[in-house]
Amino acid sequence: MTSTEGLSWQRRDVPSPLADPHRPGTAPNGRHTAVRLDSFRTLGNTGLRVSPLALGGLTFGDSVAGSDDYTTYAILDRYLGAGGNLIDTANIYTGGRSEELIGTYFGSRPSLRDRVVISTKFAGTLFPNDPNGGGAGRKAIMQQAEESLRRLRTDYIDLYWLHNWDRHTPLEETMSTLNDLVHQGKIRYIGLSDTPAWAVARMASIAEFRGWANAAAIQVEYSLLQRTSEGELFGAARELGLGVMPWSPLANGVLSGKYTRRINAVKESGRAGAWVAPYLNEATFTLLDAMRRMSDDHGVPVAAIALAWVRQQTEVTTIAIGVRTTAQLEANLTSLEVNLTKRQLAELDTLTRPNLNFPADFLSRHAASTQQGGTTINGVLSPGPVHLGSASADATVQFPVQARIR
Repeated sequence: MTSTEGLSWQRRDVPSPLADPHRPGTAPNGRHTAVRLDSFRTLGNTGLRVSPLALGGLTFGDSVAGSDDYTTYAILDRYLGAGGNLIDTANIYTGGRSEELIGTYFGSRPSLRDRVVISTKFAGTLFPNDPNGGGAGRKAIMQQAEESLRRLRTDYIDLYWLHNWDRHTPLEETMSTLNDLVHQGKIRYIGLSDTPAWAVARMASIAEFRGWANAAAIQVEYSLLQRTSEGELFGAARELGLGVMPWSPLANGVLSGKYTRRINAVKESGRAGAWVAPYLNEATFTLLDAMRRMSDDHGVPVAAIALAWVRQQTEVTTIAIGVRTTAQLEANLTSLEVNLTKRQLAELDTLTRPNLNFPADFLSRHAASTQQGGTTINGVLSPGPVHLGSASADATVQFPVQARIR
């Protein structure tokens, strides 16, 4: 969920490039940028065109902590009017209400249905005490797909995501069932969300070798404060040609700009507070200081800097944004007007560089020096030939971030 509450930022009085989809974009600082909501990208190794920002439906239908029905429709109107085409929800969001509202919206606008990409997810259960109500087994998937189709009031789902890995179900069973749904015309493309890299690789390999419909993309938690996906998951995406859709790009609102060293208490209780509190520390406030300086340079809210950084990562295809109001949506859309400079990207990378699982760090320190013999390959620099056991064997090799995690 994103928020603009507590921001001192005020939008400069310049027309938004999103107001006219046929006009070249101009950022508030006068720089031209080609990135707009209707600057579509193909998803992974498919021909499916999607917007760089996907509208998440997590809050749809929640009149207490999210968006009531009227606000949900207003958000959909604004997103689609700005040129966006990807709506992302799940069967369990607001107990099924999110899908129902999306279905009602497009049901009353049938001419729009084929012009948008509707994605939803399965695995979460809506049926307590029913062991087959959720999960990724054949019985569960078939039932969940039919229920989502009914709530969405559509004959097909454009992008159907495994919401999270099911430890109890063979991967072959999940992929064969999804392949059947593709051939039945009930879903168009397959996605894998919150799934370990080893399972992503195996599922994609199974589908490839058996001639089944394959995964098009992965969904991962990814932001300046959660970058561990850069290790195994991004590596799998690159090798397998999968698109990447980050969720929680503002780290549950930590990067929205509403937190400072002075305003550092979590008002929310329960889940929201538990997700936010661990990040409210000196390292995060130092990062936010740098982001505020950049937001002043570009004339956009702090949240736009966080979103722009995620968007400018090579592996990222589209970003799932969740908003409660049209004002929050507008603030998020300003991120498309931002192209961070190489110096700004490097500064943010330095401030948030993650500790990746083995063997990422080991390879970054040793692989180039032991393999390349002092040469430069694909931009990766190495010292002279190093042999294990020598005094210089532990020397750190300096090379670009993208190469470091390949």
